[in-house]
Amino acid sequence: MASLALPRSRPRPEPRTGPGAGTGPSRSVRHLGPNWYAAVMGTSVVGTAGAALPVSVPGLRTVCTGVWALSLAMLLTLLTARAAHWHRHRDQARAHLLDPAVAPFYGCLSMALLAVGGGTLTLGRDWIGLPAAVAADAVLFTAGTAIGLAAAVAVPYLMVVRHRIDQASPVWLLPVVAPMVSAALGPLLLPHLPEGQPRQTLLLACYAMFGISLLATLVMLPLVFGRLVLDGPLPLALTPTLFLVLGPLGQSTTAANAFADSAAGVLPEPYAQGFGAFAVLYGVPVMGFALLWLALAGAMVVRARRAGMGFAMTWWAFTFPVGTCVTGAEGLARHTGLDAFRWLSVALYALLAAAWLVAGARTARGLLSGALLAGPARAPGAPVPATARTR
Repeated sequence: MASLALPRSRPRPEPRTGPGAGTGPSRSVRHLGPNWYAAVMGTSVVGTAGAALPVSVPGLRTVCTGVWALSLAMLLTLLTARAAHWHRHRDQARAHLLDPAVAPFYGCLSMALLAVGGGTLTLGRDWIGLPAAVAADAVLFTAGTAIGLAAAVAVPYLMVVRHRIDQASPVWLLPVVAPMVSAALGPLLLPHLPEGQPRQTLLLACYAMFGISLLATLVMLPLVFGRLVLDGPLPLALTPTLFLVLGPLGQSTTAANAFADSAAGVLPEPYAQGFGAFAVLYGVPVMGFALLWLALAGAMVVRARRAGMGFAMTWWAFTFPVGTCVTGAEGLARHTGLDAFRWLSVALYALLAAAWLVAGARTARGLLSGALLAGPARAPGAPVPATARTR
């Protein structure tokens, strides 16, 4: 079983003295990378997407609230473990930033904070009350947005000046899609702000982050597809990362629908009405392309599975990106009234739930066996990139 299953730089000998030497809890977090936040994201979206399904299922909201509580517990545990990682293994933490295969996953920290924060306001309010839920979401949204904007600048900067990269990867999308998650979840806080400019400022700030993420995605997505066409399929363990392309597609559709839901009473006409039209005119073709990519990525995964693809943490790519397509389809069902989008959201949610159960069970098994924290493993057939440019 692979631990991270990412192409990595050549592993360095473990130090025998100094911080992190020996065995025990300190040692167990040495190779705990930022990609683990994907498990929090994938768990949180199962709850929030399930609660918004346009069908009535007795007990579904209670189950989804329990899933949100699990994602919160996972986030707090992982934040503690990652803090220990940075405190005790700063050399490894710096190596992660300089590793072109790992650095993009710092966008997952932002999205984990945002996803759990949004779930707190939509689901957690049932258990902790509205005032506490609003306060928690405000903190998590602010922190997640700040980290996401920083990652959207810092990671591409490192890619240009420090990393040497031979081939494009879908993980490049992770830092630039984080502002889109802020754009989609920020409108949840609008009713809890004073009327007038505070609400208008937040809504237009979310729209600006929508633009940041969308334009950055349009720059990077052709590179990813070009890499597939020119160089062939990804290494087996990396094949699930093709699902990451669904993230900006589904999340931007979700954001467009959230703007339409929130603009009335916040923005003057014709802008509020324009957001309603934009939700459909933008969301329908983008959702169509998302379904096309889902079919392509699914076919590539089936091919890789037949070729011997085993479990790796990259399997969490099957969860959050698909979840954004669920919420995007739910929004289109609201604004078009079409049963087609309603049942599409249900079908995609069934796929999401199945992927989450499989990824969660395999991750738990890997943690219990210690295999997932044993250290980095290079994907079979993957190149070993350098971590810095040479002049």
